[in-house]
Amino acid sequence: MSLTLIKNAQIVNEGVIIEGDVLIDGEYIVDIDASISSKSADTTIIDAEGKYLIPGAIDDQVHFREPGLTHKATIKSESKAAIAGGITSFIEMPNTVPQATTQKLLEKKFKIAANSSYANYSFMFGGTNDNLDELLKTDPTNVAGIKLFLGSSTGDMLVDDEKTLEKIFSSTNMLIAVHCEDEATVKKNLNTYLKEYGDDIPIELHPKIRSEEACYLSSSKAIELAKKTGARLHVFHLSTAKETALFTNKIPIEKKQITAEVCVHHLWFDERDYKTKGTFIKWNPAVKTKKDKEGLWKALLEDKIDVIASDHAPHTKEEKEQVYTKAPSGGPLVQHALPALLQAHRQGKISIEKIIEKMCHNPAKIFKIKKRGFIKKGYYADLVLIDVSSPWTVTKDNILYKCGWSPFEGTTFYSKITHTFVNGHLAYQNGIFHNTIKGKRLLFNRTNE
Repeated sequence: MSLTLIKNAQIVNEGVIIEGDVLIDGEYIVDIDASISSKSADTTIIDAEGKYLIPGAIDDQVHFREPGLTHKATIKSESKAAIAGGITSFIEMPNTVPQATTQKLLEKKFKIAANSSYANYSFMFGGTNDNLDELLKTDPTNVAGIKLFLGSSTGDMLVDDEKTLEKIFSSTNMLIAVHCEDEATVKKNLNTYLKEYGDDIPIELHPKIRSEEACYLSSSKAIELAKKTGARLHVFHLSTAKETALFTNKIPIEKKQITAEVCVHHLWFDERDYKTKGTFIKWNPAVKTKKDKEGLWKALLEDKIDVIASDHAPHTKEEKEQVYTKAPSGGPLVQHALPALLQAHRQGKISIEKIIEKMCHNPAKIFKIKKRGFIKKGYYADLVLIDVSSPWTVTKDNILYKCGWSPFEGTTFYSKITHTFVNGHLAYQNGIFHNTIKGKRLLFNRTNE
């Protein structure tokens, strides 16, 4: 097997930073120590002096658009961008074309990824109002979870039948991840502004349409149902300060039945940015007020919010440049999510240890992912080296997304991903990809489910 020795790194793991070495043998980490000597002339040695070594980030919410929407993105193109951004594992959502709402269609996505993904992968099974029988066939040991759209769905994936919703919550022990926006509230707000503006609604009104009320109504209802049924609930992309009061930091994450995620764009942007960014920061849920952004940061640092993700959801530039009602929501983020968080660290908003907790350790714990998310002996060598003193600016020339644009274009980051290992394979190094597909299907420690 091939040996790689990473020397003199600042190893960030489980809340501490230690200087040391990590030895990789094949796919796995086999030794971690203050100093490891090379025992073979064939060992590849990487001097990481002055750099952070972190576990590969696990992004628990992406939309890589394949199958059916490959003019926007593919699993290959976006997983390549992900590893350049230090994300070595992703969980992709079911709202592709066709939607992953049967076991057969779900497995087709896994087959595509097996042949094309640079990063490790899993996919969510999509719940609908009428596919409970299929949903219950989902294997908890090799599928990340169940995704329910309680608002803002595509196709027929809006689960709005209350009896069906309760039956799903009552019938599965698998993690249920939810998009929470009350559809009736959103439609009412949208109709109000359509009467005034027609299709060309000012983008600044997006957070008024997809309002705090719409988010809170839906998330509080989902949490109430989870408490009633005992379901394992994970609430995606919180966007309001008000919602954070629904979550607790009083118990360890391993014992939480209800967990929460925040996305990078809700921590970085606020309503003032619509003036310059326009529909390029149109997301569902909407980017909201400065007060909301500050409330999300507070809840994140207090551990009421457990995970930071990207909700990477690319569209073409031409699609995004349309008038409000036609411009789709979502944007590309996997290449820039970790650098943006490292920028926040530089600004004193968050420690590097806390970033690793929220982007690496906690997703592994919440989803019970086998042997990933930590720097430990016997774990897969999903590892990332970071130079925190290497400024670079996001430009069209270095954007890797198939859609070719980023909401961070023109932003200068001061930390750079220099090396990314996926299952022990050096997949990315200083802007150069080693074009061998090494991503593996994620597996889960859920034998009791």
